[in-house]
Amino acid sequence: MKPNLRKIIAVANQKGGVGKTTTVINLATAMAACNKRTLIIDSDPQGNASTGLGVKYEDRDKDLYSVICSSTTIKSSIKKTIIPKLDLIPTSPNLSVLEQELVNIEDREFQLRNRINEINDNYDYIFIDCPPSLGLLTLNALCAAKNLIVPLQTEYYALEGLTQLMTTLDLVRENFNKDITLQGILLTMFDKRNKICEMVYDDVKSHFGKKVFNTIIPRNVRVSEAPSYGQPVLMYDISCPGSQAYASLAGEIINQEKTSNE
Repeated sequence: MKPNLRKIIAVANQKGGVGKTTTVINLATAMAACNKRTLIIDSDPQGNASTGLGVKYEDRDKDLYSVICSSTTIKSSIKKTIIPKLDLIPTSPNLSVLEQELVNIEDREFQLRNRINEINDNYDYIFIDCPPSLGLLTLNALCAAKNLIVPLQTEYYALEGLTQLMTTLDLVRENFNKDITLQGILLTMFDKRNKICEMVYDDVKSHFGKKVFNTIIPRNVRVSEAPSYGQPVLMYDISCPGSQAYASLAGEIINQEKTSNE
């Protein structure tokens, strides 16, 4: 059976500071390095994915907000990045008012999906960087996506809110998008010297089993430094543990695809 390479993956967690945007940038970069045509949609009003890929604010006039709320076509909003085969639809602070504007729009849950349908065939992987909330922006991402990846920081309160996110996923599946599945939970900022990290790993593994990625993203200063240079860590320092982990994650996801389509 021929594999379906056009994967739309939402990366979400309503808890901030868990490595969500970092994961989107570096996983997408690793996919592009594997010769996959890859697109990032920055759906977080903070715009950190856009900044982390070196796109300046003055270059974001055609952003996700204008695609959904004006006549800007999604194709015209796509920007090439410094990474070959990796494109970006940027965002700006304008996106922060989109949720209020979507409330009165018919089919408000499907606005992003309808736009993505115009370009779906152009990419092997589309990653949607969701805001740290469960509002209409995240709902639009879940309605558009085929898979969900949940970055989870290995800290004491890691599982807080995860139950709510899983409940939201079930509701989306029942009412809006029957095809979406949890691709995996990604443990981030792991420090093997910290006993709490080991305890969180065991706890998450006992709850979610095979839905936890084998790849674990370590706490790594180079990963933290890279965004300030407008680069993915795989460009900033390809040999560091963080870069190697994200390259491993890309390989794990590609192998999952091959296995599921055999």
